Amino acid sequence: MLILKRNFQLPHQKGVTMIEVLVAIIVLSIGLLGLAGLQSAGLTYNQSASFRSTATMMTYSILDSMRANRTGAMNGSYNIAIGASNPSGSTIPEQDLNNWLNELALRLPAGAGAINVAGNVVTVIVQWDDSRGTLAAQQFILTTQL
Repeated sequence: MLILKRNFQLPHQKGVTMIEVLVAIIVLSIGLLGLAGLQSAGLTYNQSASFRSTATMMTYSILDSMRANRTGAMNGSYNIAIGASNPSGSTIPEQDLNNWLNELALRLPAGAGAINVAGNVVTVIVQWDDSRGTLAAQQFILTTQL
């Protein structure tokens, strides 16, 4: 039996593998950049949500103080405008407002608040700077009854 031997030579790939590797690296890099962008956006939205939660908590805090001192709240002792100076008196409403405004300034960037009592309806506004988040100025407004 006669066995024929042939010399088979594999064709040489000249740089095709290198191009495939470079394309794979580019695709991976774009994917990682997209992932980093998603992470950054997630952190920004998380911080905005944290500020909104703090504003909500601080709103209910002053409402609890007002409900504990219903007489002072009904006669307008808790009324204050945004940007007004902190009360410095020794009455319970003035102390409550002073503590509340100091906490707003401490917990929220450029935190400020306003309260308006009309009859037994109270409107509380908490404002802060959310320039690192979605918008520059944010407000949380709650209207309720005492």
